[in-house]
Amino acid sequence: MTESCGERMEVQDGAELCFPQLLNTSCRKPTPHRFQDVLLNVVLSSISVLTIVLNLLVIISVSHFRQLHTPTNILLLSLAVSDFLVGLLLLLGETYRQTQCWFLGDLLCSLYFFVVYFVFSTSVGDMVLISIDRYVAICHPLHYPTRVTVTKARLCVLLCWFCSVFYSGFVFKDALNQPGINNSCDGEFLLFYI
Repeated sequence: MTESCGERMEVQDGAELCFPQLLNTSCRKPTPHRFQDVLLNVVLSSISVLTIVLNLLVIISVSHFRQLHTPTNILLLSLAVSDFLVGLLLLLGETYRQTQCWFLGDLLCSLYFFVVYFVFSTSVGDMVLISIDRYVAICHPLHYPTRVTVTKARLCVLLCWFCSVFYSGFVFKDALNQPGINNSCDGEFLLFYI
């Protein structure tokens, strides 16, 4: 799969460059968007803002009220945190990435993709944990209070986040060790991963 920061284009005479001082190696600045692209960005930004606000409400509610500290709510809190980060990263990162040249350097671009992948995998892991929790609660309701405790839920959440960091680090090992290896020009970042 290929991801890129900035667009890969041939430099032509009279084109605006990302780095004007590097005439032969600079990428060209992205061209202005068509109406459909602008509309799509507005819709995606609105969804991201809604995701941020609603997940922030869940985070505040579960964190503040002691009576909401149940195993299921601990898992929901972890999902809300990961989804909050997904909304925040997509709102900031993807909007910047699609409208500008990438001026933040190859290492930060690699770290951006690492963090996005890590947060997405944590979100998926949280959904799996919630599914297991609900399965135990429905199929074994009498044993649920002894099998699923707040301590076990916290341990599972911690393990989920740790495994996501480890897995993301494994997937992005090469991109983090040699950032920008696939760049054809400055202001671009190509990331190849499995």
